[in-house]
Amino acid sequence: MAGKGGMAGKGGMAGKGGMAGKGSVAGRSSVARNGTSDLTDLLIRWLPQQRWFPGRGTSLSELAIVSDVTLLTGDPALRHLIVETVLHGQPARFQVLVGYRRDLPPELAETVIGRLDGVGCYDALHDPELADVLLRGITEQRLAEHLRFVREPAAPALAAYESGAPGRTGGRVLGAEQSNTSLVFGDQAILKVLRRLFPGANPDLEIADGLARLGSARVAAPYGWIETDLDGEPVLLAVLSQFLAGASDGWALALGALHQLYARHGAGGGEYPFTAQARLLGQATAQLHADMARAFGSRDMTAAELAGLTAAMHGKLSDAIAVLPALRDHEAKLRSAYDAVASLDRPVPVQRIHGDYHLGQVLYASQGWVALDFEGEPAVPLAVRRALAPALRDVAGMLRSFDYAARHQLIGRPADEPVASVADGWVQHCQQAFCAGYAASGGADPDSHAALLRALTLEKAVYEVIYEYRHRPSWLPIPLGYLAAA
Repeated sequence: MAGKGGMAGKGGMAGKGGMAGKGSVAGRSSVARNGTSDLTDLLIRWLPQQRWFPGRGTSLSELAIVSDVTLLTGDPALRHLIVETVLHGQPARFQVLVGYRRDLPPELAETVIGRLDGVGCYDALHDPELADVLLRGITEQRLAEHLRFVREPAAPALAAYESGAPGRTGGRVLGAEQSNTSLVFGDQAILKVLRRLFPGANPDLEIADGLARLGSARVAAPYGWIETDLDGEPVLLAVLSQFLAGASDGWALALGALHQLYARHGAGGGEYPFTAQARLLGQATAQLHADMARAFGSRDMTAAELAGLTAAMHGKLSDAIAVLPALRDHEAKLRSAYDAVASLDRPVPVQRIHGDYHLGQVLYASQGWVALDFEGEPAVPLAVRRALAPALRDVAGMLRSFDYAARHQLIGRPADEPVASVADGWVQHCQQAFCAGYAASGGADPDSHAALLRALTLEKAVYEVIYEYRHRPSWLPIPLGYLAAA
């Protein structure tokens, strides 16, 4: 940067691990040192408006830039930032890649963070030219100060996916994500850029890489990643993985089936679409869990751990009631289900699990169902997300997801009893098919572990109640309706 917020001249720079010339992955330059206070002011206003920001719509009073590395100088320029703010009384760190252009093309207009001395500052992940800097960094295993671009040794050659390759366009952003940002390069590679950052071994890469090395068909293989260190601990920034071209996500497939079903109000001999896919998904889930147990081990819970699991369920319920007292209507039923877990008379195996398993986290591809996003619930502490847990927790998550798929389309239609009855039937058939497939492929038989599965499913619904109450009140009847009927 030439002066406060200004643009440096064309050309790159030679830094630690960098390469001279435009497009290099280089060390820090004046782009990172000037205009910082003004940019901070812009980010304070911009950050809460982003879809992936967990406090979306709130206002921030302060923000600090804790890491600042220039990845590209010139016009355009690329600056990698890690910023810190306070959410719910706790520090939270986020990754922001800022692009700089004097003349912003119209297609980047909606990504603008602000302008500094006539230079446009914007979310660089939406700029294919700057997105390719990240891909090239992984391909060439660059080192830019404390940012490390790592390539998985078993990954295929990535040069064909870069923007300079014949017939290839730059990375394009997928628009469906809530908490991260993913870019697709060509038809075989996808880069997931983590927005909220947590220190420690990230399970999204840890599990996917471990399963891919086993040859699991239930995971998209990682090709490389970007990482750094903060406060003496590793922090994962992004993961480049196999892109399953032509695959469809489970949520979209389920909604398509339901749309057809609702249109005919169940006419057609009582057949329910998607049940065959649900059974296959159950089988794939059991295979996924078996692969995870093979890669990371499994064991039975001790009596103390089982008591601790029960206590944790009770604690979450108490916290939820404090937020939404209406949950007291279901308290006795919930606590009875949780107490039943502590008195189980058979071993409860625990292992690494997905942790946030639902229809939006699975794709139906050429090899069948594939699971995505192993990072778990971002708001849950990393140690908890990496801890061993009953595999039936993932089963409970998927059972609740079937209910969500069927019910969310009925919001605002309370008098439509025929369609509501059809929804009940669809949910029941899909859940039964999923559980049958899971048991048939070696997973714990849900019918034989009914008490544990019921408690875990109710626990998930309580979580959903608080999430919807805080973020999506119009959907609150979905989990509340389940709790009332359970």
